[in-house]
Amino acid sequence: MKKGINFLFLLSFTVLLSSCGGNRKASIVPAEKATLSVSAMQDKIKGGWAGQTIGCTYGGPTEFQFKGSMIQDYQPIVWYDDYIRELFESDPGLFDDVYMDLSFIEVLESCGLDAPADSFALSFAHAPYKLWHANQAARYNILNGIMPPASGYWMNNPHADDIDFQIESDFAGMMSPGLINTAAEICDRTGHITNYGDGWYGGVFMAGMYATAFYSDDLDFIIEQGLKPIPEKSKFYQSISDVIKWHKQYPSDWKQCWFEFQKKHTSEKGCPEGVFNSFNIDASVNAAYVVIGLLYGNKDFYKTMDIACRCGEDSDCNPATAGGILGVILGYNKIPAYWKPAVEKVQDMKFPYSDITLNQVYALSYKHAIEQINKNGGEVKNDSITLKIQKPETLKFEQSFEGMYPTKQLLVRKDYLDESIKIDFNGNGIVVLGNVKSQCGVAKSDFVALLDVYIDGAKVEQLKMPYDYIVRKYDIYHKYMLKNGDHKLEIKWVNQNPDFRITEKAYVVYADSPLKEFTPGNDSKK
Repeated sequence: MKKGINFLFLLSFTVLLSSCGGNRKASIVPAEKATLSVSAMQDKIKGGWAGQTIGCTYGGPTEFQFKGSMIQDYQPIVWYDDYIRELFESDPGLFDDVYMDLSFIEVLESCGLDAPADSFALSFAHAPYKLWHANQAARYNILNGIMPPASGYWMNNPHADDIDFQIESDFAGMMSPGLINTAAEICDRTGHITNYGDGWYGGVFMAGMYATAFYSDDLDFIIEQGLKPIPEKSKFYQSISDVIKWHKQYPSDWKQCWFEFQKKHTSEKGCPEGVFNSFNIDASVNAAYVVIGLLYGNKDFYKTMDIACRCGEDSDCNPATAGGILGVILGYNKIPAYWKPAVEKVQDMKFPYSDITLNQVYALSYKHAIEQINKNGGEVKNDSITLKIQKPETLKFEQSFEGMYPTKQLLVRKDYLDESIKIDFNGNGIVVLGNVKSQCGVAKSDFVALLDVYIDGAKVEQLKMPYDYIVRKYDIYHKYMLKNGDHKLEIKWVNQNPDFRITEKAYVVYADSPLKEFTPGNDSKK
């Protein structure tokens, strides 16, 4: 039993008699309450934020360098005491895992625990930091009048199943000790700003594990509780369930578990950058790598981060999440001393793109956690904090890209000025990838390209494409759920400017049924 923590019937064991042959098995039932000291609570919150920051930095150099491949054991991953401080200054965009959380925390501090989704949405949409994928698509939506939850809905956001909210939901779990349903409700207000379906479930799952880590150090139980709110028929639930199954089958071989997962679950249909190549930013895939790290790391801080990182793909975000959850389980005091100097050198520095420091984040998360505990039937008395543990409730089922199957990608890599983008395609949807490019090498400009979009000869909308990287449109155009068949897409640039070009990188075509097998003739340019 950990010093400073007194678990009240933390795990009740109910012995169930099997109806066959009198065999017996124990079923773990979570307690209704648990207590811990003020110092233990503060230590866990500090451990969570420090673990996340360490993990993000540890995996930073390998992010998306290993796509569809694990990072081999012989490849060194560097660490030294000035590492975090140097990256704070030289590569602040690396820490999107954390600075989005901090935006949400600042909104909670200024607007209260019941802050509405719009307050969170407007805060991050107008923030000066860099964003990608579902976050940037949602930012563009919000700045152009599409507010949550529509901003994260898959029909409006081609990246709805991406990892974005999964790496930003840490704050919701750390302010909800034992309160898994409360954490899920916070995730509803914040996660649907950017994501939907599996992309949202990823954040709920992580927040649920954080919430559970305050009163249990049993990794199997923490993962099980975190998964309970997720509908069983979702791809996300099935992905994590299979990792749990393969861990039991191969308890000492994380690579075999990784191989089994790759074979079954890594087919991408959401993010248009990944459906026809090895780039995979899907929440369910990267969440599986977090769970592999946690299970095979077996509460060893280094091994947990290292395995989550070596699974590849988003290999900074995944050790960040695994390190954060384990940081709550262990508490900061039990994170090995080797990792601490790098964190302690930056604890009083303002976090990139933020007005608050890590030391201030520790205090704010503790404050919000105490407010939630008091609000939800717990008690804070002298040096004792009593948690009222919530029984997980299953969330509504959501599924992105239903009835949409990627059937073709064409790499274009063409710049446009005087001519239109014209694409003939057969299917029920299309995503055109690209951006506005400067011909003058300017780093900053308020130029906004206006694009008229025609489908089958009829004008359907006018798009705004800012050159400014912070407020850019992440993809040129997307349209889903057309009637399956032949279509003509034309995109006309109506305010042409010789100092800029519209760059079409590629396009992805969807249909209402998958291609079962490639055969010659299916690669026509239609």
